[in-house]
Amino acid sequence: MQFLSEECMDFQFLKEDLNGKTYHVIEGIFLQQEIANKNKRKYSKEVMEPEVARYTNEMILKNRAVGELGHPDGPTINPERVSHKIFSLIKDGNNYCGKARVSNTPFGKIVQNFLNEEILFGVSSRGIGTLRKINGIDMVQSDFRLATAADVVFDPSAPDAFVRGILENKEYIFADGLIQEANLDKWKKAIKSASMNNLHEVEIKTYSEFLTELDGCFKI
Repeated sequence: MQFLSEECMDFQFLKEDLNGKTYHVIEGIFLQQEIANKNKRKYSKEVMEPEVARYTNEMILKNRAVGELGHPDGPTINPERVSHKIFSLIKDGNNYCGKARVSNTPFGKIVQNFLNEEILFGVSSRGIGTLRKINGIDMVQSDFRLATAADVVFDPSAPDAFVRGILENKEYIFADGLIQEANLDKWKKAIKSASMNNLHEVEIKTYSEFLTELDGCFKI
């Protein structure tokens, strides 16, 4: 499976009172379906709707839906970097509008300070899934799983996020309800043995070989 990260910039920051306390809230479009995004990926209704339902039931309704500050290289949530709690995700046409409350965690306080200083940043979803190219668009397949509906990021698009994951010798697969790691020693050794003069060329070749093998595994 590939590491999938999608940017949504149509959101706003609010303040809400809860139990006598005032919280910063992030509100807006977190996810979209039936629309090819700028990464040339498309999530169909048949893929997105059941996964949002699963994420809502297993994460949001059980107070487990959180996001991080920063742009992680993989799907696993790092509790030390949690900055906000996602408490609502509602379908509106082909959009899923979410609301997240900024926490009083160490990284949440950093986000609060950014908001107080009117520093702009983005929101990005994070998940894993396989892709099938159709008419130049990468269609996300039914094995798609959300890790979080929204991270707070300064570089929401992060086009090289999955490349970094590969170079760190990690591929993420979804099996038996768990995210697991598969060994990629072959490519790691190739990169380690490359000289500084051809390192970039080897990295590109390695990534291309990986995607070719992945495409061969999941072609229907």
